[in-house]
Amino acid sequence: MTPETDTEAAPAATRIPGPLSALGLAIVGLTVVVDQLSKWIADANLVYQQGIELIPSLLALYRVNNTGIAFSLGNSADSLILIALTAVVTAVVIYVWRGSTEGGRIAATGFALIVGGALGNLIDRVWHGHVIDFLFLHWNERGFFVFNLADVALTIGPILLAWVYLLQPGKKG
Repeated sequence: MTPETDTEAAPAATRIPGPLSALGLAIVGLTVVVDQLSKWIADANLVYQQGIELIPSLLALYRVNNTGIAFSLGNSADSLILIALTAVVTAVVIYVWRGSTEGGRIAATGFALIVGGALGNLIDRVWHGHVIDFLFLHWNERGFFVFNLADVALTIGPILLAWVYLLQPGKKG
């Protein structure tokens, strides 16, 4: 084996499981399926804007249609702009994921959760013109936000990436 061949093989060996790996496809696919199934159930069974307490004073089922982005920001934005923005951000995350060489399975899981969550909300936006949110986080009478399982994935994904890349500088997965 020549030094050039050995050098060329090394980066591929250190790459994290990518978007087309079994891990990547499984997490993205599972995230999208669970998200879409939960939204379908919520849409079919929850009365619009009528709450059902799950955990008293903390979490309720409460279906709303979110035409904006996170925390209903951008409610007045054109739906096509939000679709395009979501598609571009998702493509950038996939591009960064494909080029990542450190972080192992934890980083791959973080990237996959972000992509799966973004795709789940993108499907809603394309199909319905809004995102179906149905989990209401509140403290007694003080409401914080209504979200869905794609949003949970979009929160856990960056937390995993921060854990690997910022909080564990000597350990990369």
